[in-house]
Amino acid sequence: MAVDEKYIVYGLSLSYFTGKLEAYFRAKGLGYALREISSKEFARFGAQTGVRQMPQVVTPDGRVLSDTTAIIAEFEDLRTEPQLRPRDKLTAFYSILFEDLFDEWLWRPALYYRWAFPEDRKLMGSQIARTMLRDVPGPHLLRRLFIEYRQRRVFLSGDGVAKANRFAVEALFHETLAALEKVFAKRPFLFGDRPCEADFGLFGPFFRHFSSDPTPAAIMRAEAPNTLLWVSRLWAITPQAFNDKPRLTTVPDDLEFFFDLLSTEYLPYLAANGQALSTLSASAAGNASVHASSRGGSFRTKPAPYHGACLAELQRAYQALGPSQQVHVTDKIGKATSILAARPQESTHKPGVVDRLGRPQ
Repeated sequence: MAVDEKYIVYGLSLSYFTGKLEAYFRAKGLGYALREISSKEFARFGAQTGVRQMPQVVTPDGRVLSDTTAIIAEFEDLRTEPQLRPRDKLTAFYSILFEDLFDEWLWRPALYYRWAFPEDRKLMGSQIARTMLRDVPGPHLLRRLFIEYRQRRVFLSGDGVAKANRFAVEALFHETLAALEKVFAKRPFLFGDRPCEADFGLFGPFFRHFSSDPTPAAIMRAEAPNTLLWVSRLWAITPQAFNDKPRLTTVPDDLEFFFDLLSTEYLPYLAANGQALSTLSASAAGNASVHASSRGGSFRTKPAPYHGACLAELQRAYQALGPSQQVHVTDKIGKATSILAARPQESTHKPGVVDRLGRPQ
């Protein structure tokens, strides 16, 4: 698809969230140019926006936008066509609920498969050394080894991944593939014949990680050909391809696996994280931890202010639903609805440069 340089997307061509936003811009028909971000640009944008993450988007009027979920929401709030958020309020709620689930709960297996296996981490470490660290002095090999060490420390150890629970991370990936394969064997997108925010949340881990990195890509080829087809379909889509498709007005009844993930894993984690944030003090910050369970594995992580903000957004969206719509949510996720019904907490983000989870940089 030919694009102009209307928006400048500073990210990496192997980046989880950069790929997610690129796919959204393509589906929306928004012209953009991808610029491979350097380490100096990463620091400069971090100082400007307060968060070191990618992508960072420079708009035609010179604004800098950060956080793909917020960027997509800003465009969808304008209600410009093609509109990718369902107009039906309940369906729109489920779309952002799934978008958040996919963004945050599939992060762990996506980063695990990239950095836990030698072939994958050497390849991806080399690519980051060649692109983002191109402005860092020193041999390519040393830059690559630094990236491999840093990513394993932050995204494996720092995310609670260890030999004792790696089976659970792999189980989540395989079970997600099995659930998606049934969906995409029947329809082109998660909810129907046109994509929505949930599709772009799912696309992040699947495009630049699961379908691209050697180890998970081989698994996908063997276990999930229809899901691979969905990845290509969403990357190739243009507004003209779905403008005449019916609007999304309901949530299909074959997404129970993901409602179960929400009710038994992700929302309980968000609640535990929120509780930890609410009791966190400066003196206890270094020792605080959050316990999460997934597919029989146990994970301990640091409290994440960004995930606190995610929960607050979901709570506000749920509480804006009507009574009958809230009953429908309860039918889908059961007792976990009480987490969404709780009063949203104020953000615990503090001024200063942090990473996307709110940790000081």
